Amino acid sequence: MIRSSRLRSIVIAALLALAATAVPGAAYAASATDVSWTVRTESNQFGVDRTGFDYALDPGASISDGLVVGNGGPEPLTLAVYAADGFTTDTGQLDVLKSDGSSVALGVWVHADTTSVVVPAGGSVTIPFTLTVPADATPGDYAGGLVTSLQSDAASGISVDRRLGIRVSLRVGGALAPAMGVEGATVDWAGGFLGLPAPSTVTYTLRNTGNTALAARQEASVAGPFGWFSAPAGALDDIPELLPGESRTVTATVPTVAPLVWLLGTATVTPIAVDASGSSSLMIPVVVTATGWAVPWALLVLLVLIAAAIVGGVLLRRRRRAIAQAREDERVAAAVAAALGTAAVAPAGTAEAVDAAGPADGAEVAGAAKPADRVEV
Repeated sequence: MIRSSRLRSIVIAALLALAATAVPGAAYAASATDVSWTVRTESNQFGVDRTGFDYALDPGASISDGLVVGNGGPEPLTLAVYAADGFTTDTGQLDVLKSDGSSVALGVWVHADTTSVVVPAGGSVTIPFTLTVPADATPGDYAGGLVTSLQSDAASGISVDRRLGIRVSLRVGGALAPAMGVEGATVDWAGGFLGLPAPSTVTYTLRNTGNTALAARQEASVAGPFGWFSAPAGALDDIPELLPGESRTVTATVPTVAPLVWLLGTATVTPIAVDASGSSSLMIPVVVTATGWAVPWALLVLLVLIAAAIVGGVLLRRRRRAIAQAREDERVAAAVAAALGTAAVAPAGTAEAVDAAGPADGAEVAGAAKPADRVEV
């Protein structure tokens, strides 16, 4: 089965240079002798003025097409021709491996009829190529490029590799399983020691875990405990298309977050699937959360010092009361002891005095024998 549809296209152009130190004439300078060339798709049964090569093939199928190379210079131009696997750059653009890269998919499945071509001055050449899908190819989306390259060594010692090519997009038929995971979420707060309101960031990694290319919409927010005082990160750009197996780390910034001690960062990612016809559809959102700290250390230290001062004052006051009470208890005990000692000594001295002096004159002592009355016989 072969289908041709609207293509998300890319024209790959790279100027690669290796230079040690800056010397006069070391930079690549435009001049009348500079070469220029163009690439485009061949007009055939797949369409006219296509923006790229876009195919949908079943495992084991093959297709033939052509790349047209034009030379706008006054001299014949010799170019290298090769196919390579594609990958998404950090800026969201598609790039392809160099000619000596290790391709495993389209870079191996696409075979140009020639590895180099001589394009006459002011003319063009069509380079036929064949795309053959292995019978055991995994269903899903693949991206790569068919590239023309001009390598040269300038007199200044700069090696220049100029590449110009067209994207090749392939969807291999079979069971499609679009899926995206969000992992490694963290939340950070930049308030510092003083604990003033400051920006907070939510960082997470998107990973295309399915077998189709996916873009994504994203939202992020930071809140305090129990979801209080939630603040959004504002409008975030959509995530460019990620090929199967690719990942992208994203950092969303919330401009102002108060020192809420404990933070809850939330990221909501909605994958966008694109079918073979080019129409897109939103998938079920993926939500990931992370926790972090936003501690106002200066305020916390101040509160600790105030609490320590209060507790110290209370303890000191209690200690002083305890000491005063102990002293008062000692004074009372001493006074009681003195009073009891005085009461015990006074009665004993009185009794001894009476015993020593004897009964007073004319006084009768109880229990004393009286002289018996005289009895006359």
